[in-house]
Amino acid sequence: MSIARIPPIQCLLTFEALARLRSVTQTAEELCVTPSAVSHRVKQLEQIIGTKLFGRADFSLTTEGAAYLAHVRDGLSMLQKFPSSATTPGKRKLRLAVTPTFARAILIPRLRQFTEAYPEIDLTLQISIPLLDVVAEDADLMIRFGTGRYADVEHVCLLKDEVTPLASPAFVREHGPFDVAQDLEGEELLRSPLEPWRTWFAARGLDWPEPLEGSQFNDVGLMCDGAAAGMGIALIRLKLAVPWLENGSLVRLGTSDVFGTNVPSPHAHYLCWRTGMMERWECVAFADWLRQSMV
Repeated sequence: MSIARIPPIQCLLTFEALARLRSVTQTAEELCVTPSAVSHRVKQLEQIIGTKLFGRADFSLTTEGAAYLAHVRDGLSMLQKFPSSATTPGKRKLRLAVTPTFARAILIPRLRQFTEAYPEIDLTLQISIPLLDVVAEDADLMIRFGTGRYADVEHVCLLKDEVTPLASPAFVREHGPFDVAQDLEGEELLRSPLEPWRTWFAARGLDWPEPLEGSQFNDVGLMCDGAAAGMGIALIRLKLAVPWLENGSLVRLGTSDVFGTNVPSPHAHYLCWRTGMMERWECVAFADWLRQSMV
């Protein structure tokens, strides 16, 4: 048996408790985790062993689940009998390279769910901007933003998004109203190589060239901060802009059909890894959790 296929002890403990208590809530309370962590651990265990353990919503065991439970209890009993002075294995290390604004706006608000579900995994976050050749070295998993044409790594699409012009409320009051796309002519358009304006221009039927003047940012979060400070209008991906939209520091430019219709970004966020990396269960656990959290 490959070591990488041995289920995490937390998954086994959760399975045993859920089979005994037959309640996600009670299992979560006993293990001091969230109910979602209980569900995720059981799903991961089923994926690792390739067997469905629970048959119905009342958490009755399948035939395979009952047989596996006996083995799990035997194994846990043997571990409990082992001398308490035995050395505790170290945590599994997982290094993640992630783009800055994705980390702040999307990953960090969700990350506690992962650390609660997998306390045995020590996660290290490193900043990476591959589109600008700023790449974290020696990362186990990478989150990239781009076209998805990556010949050097295996990858899966995590998140697609739409773009729309955003500005501060004060800027809109001073320079508006913005009723049609042409109202942007002559305004200060903030620039970024990560989100060129030509995408939105073309979708709105404008033959305008890419702006060559104006403040430029190599980070979407910094561009959001610049727009929130009244520096101009930024073309922003809506899912990344959620923190600024929710606190009111950025707003859409208008309520017309033109500004109310979002334009798909030509780029997306991808989870990437080198060949063979998914043989490590901690990489599989994080990849599965991240994809499910994006739904």
